[in-house]
Amino acid sequence: MGDDERTESEWDAGKARPAEEREDAFSVRRAKLDSLRASGREPYASRFDVTGRSAELAARYSELAPGEETSETVSVAGRLVARRDQGRALFLVIRDSTGDLQLFCRADVLGSEAFEAAREFDVGDWIGVTGSVLRTRRGELSVSPAEVSLLSKSLRPLPEKYHGLTDTETRYRQRYVDLIMNPETRRIFEIRFQVMRAIRRFMEDRGFLEVETPMLHSVPGGANARPFVTHHKALDIDLFLRIAPELYLKRLLVAGFDRVYEVNRSFRNEGMSPRHNPEFTMLEAYQAYSDLEGMMELTEDLIIGVTEEVCNTLKVEYQGQVVDLTPPWPRRTMLDLISEVAGTDVSFERTREELAGICSEHDIPVDDSWGKGRLITEMFEKFVEPDLTGPVFVTEYPLETSPLARRKPGEPELTERFELIVTGREIANAFSELIDPDDQRERFVSQARARETGYDEAMGCDEDYLRAMEYGLPPAGGLGVGIDRFVMFLTDSASIRDVLLFPQMRPET
Repeated sequence: MGDDERTESEWDAGKARPAEEREDAFSVRRAKLDSLRASGREPYASRFDVTGRSAELAARYSELAPGEETSETVSVAGRLVARRDQGRALFLVIRDSTGDLQLFCRADVLGSEAFEAAREFDVGDWIGVTGSVLRTRRGELSVSPAEVSLLSKSLRPLPEKYHGLTDTETRYRQRYVDLIMNPETRRIFEIRFQVMRAIRRFMEDRGFLEVETPMLHSVPGGANARPFVTHHKALDIDLFLRIAPELYLKRLLVAGFDRVYEVNRSFRNEGMSPRHNPEFTMLEAYQAYSDLEGMMELTEDLIIGVTEEVCNTLKVEYQGQVVDLTPPWPRRTMLDLISEVAGTDVSFERTREELAGICSEHDIPVDDSWGKGRLITEMFEKFVEPDLTGPVFVTEYPLETSPLARRKPGEPELTERFELIVTGREIANAFSELIDPDDQRERFVSQARARETGYDEAMGCDEDYLRAMEYGLPPAGGLGVGIDRFVMFLTDSASIRDVLLFPQMRPET
C-alpha cells in the first residue's frame, strides 16, 4: 500500500527563502500558470462539490484499522500545505476549515497523466480530489485519489512551515497568511466566533430583541469621543460615523420595545494603542423598567455565562496573572479608590484648584476647561484603573463625564453609573438611564459649550432624541460591553490588534 513514514525534512512545505528566492519562486509559479493556460487547462475552477471534510472523515472512520481501505468514495478539497514525492507514490497534505488530511496518490490508481499533473502542484495551491478512504499502515487516515483537480493556482509561496509567519506587522497586514500559517491565530478567532454566538444566545434567552440602527448619524452622540466625519453628496450635508448606537436604541424603548440590543461596529477618531482601534465592536443593550442594579446583574450573568461556555472555567489566566470571575464581584466607588491610591481625600468637597494640584502631583496634564468631575475621572483613569485586576464594579462616576446617566439621589455631582474593570481596563459600562428630557437638554447644552471651548469629544445636541424623550422614555438600564477587550481577556491577547481580523494599519509605502 505504500509507506507514509516521514521526517520533517522529507516534506516540502515551503522552505525559508531570501527575498530574491521568493521572487524566483513567484516567477516559476507564474510560468506554470502560463503553461496551464497554453495547454487549455483552467487554473481557476468555478466549482467543486465537496462531500466530506477533514474532521468529519476523522470522526466517521475513527475505527478504521491500519492498512484497511474502504470502498466509499468521497470528494475533498483544501489548500496544499505539504508534499512528499516517493516516485510511484505522492503524499500530499491538504488543509480545510476543519483540519488537515493526507492524500495518498498512487500512479496506478490515478493514471500517469493525472499523477504527473499532481506532481506539479505547489504548496499553497487549492486542490480537489475524489477517491476512496483508507488508513495507511502507519495509521494515517488518508484519501486515495482516483481524480485530482487544480482549483486555484497559488502564485506566492507561503512562509517557511516550521517557523511560520512571525513578524508582527506582517501578521496584521496579511492576516490571511497569518491564519494559514499560525494555529494560535486561528484559535483566537475561533474563540471570538464562539463568544459572539454565546452572547447572542444569552441575550435571546433573556428576551432581548436584536436590532440594527444607523451607522451614519447627523449628530454625533451616545458617548464622549471625537467622531469621523464624512459628506453625503446628494443631501449636501456632513454626517458622522457612529460613535455608539445608544440614542437610537433608547428611541426604541420610547417606541415600546422592552428589551433591545445590538452587536455593533462603532468608530472613534482617537489614538491607537494596545486597547484602542478606531473601529471596534460593542454589545449595547437596554432594558425598560430596570436600573443600575439590574445592569450589574445582567453584566455579571453575561460575562460569567459566556466565559463558562467558551473556556469551561471561571479562572482565566491573562498575561501571567489568574483572574477569578467567581461571583459576587466587589463594588467600589470611584472616589474611595482614588482616595486610597492618592493617599488623600478626593471628593467634590475639595476646590477645583486642590483637585488640579493632585493631578499635577501624579503628572496628569490639566486643561483649564475641565471641571471637578473631569479632573476626578482623569485621576481614576491614569493612576487607579490600570492597577485594578478585578473583576470589580467601579461605581458613582461624575456627572460631568456621564452626560446620559441618571443623577445619584442626594449627590447631584455623581451618577448611577458603573464600569466593570478587569485586568486594568474597562470591559463594560452601564447606568440607570436619564429619562428626564429637561435634564437631558441641560446636559446637551453643557456638552455644546464644552465643544465650543475646544473639547472636541463632547456630544452634540440631538434635538430628535430630545423630542423622542418628550413622548416618554420609560425607566431603564443600559449596558455596553467592549467585545474586543472581552475577547482579549479570554484569549490572553496583549493587543486589541490580535483579536481583530483586519486591524487598522498605516498604508504601506
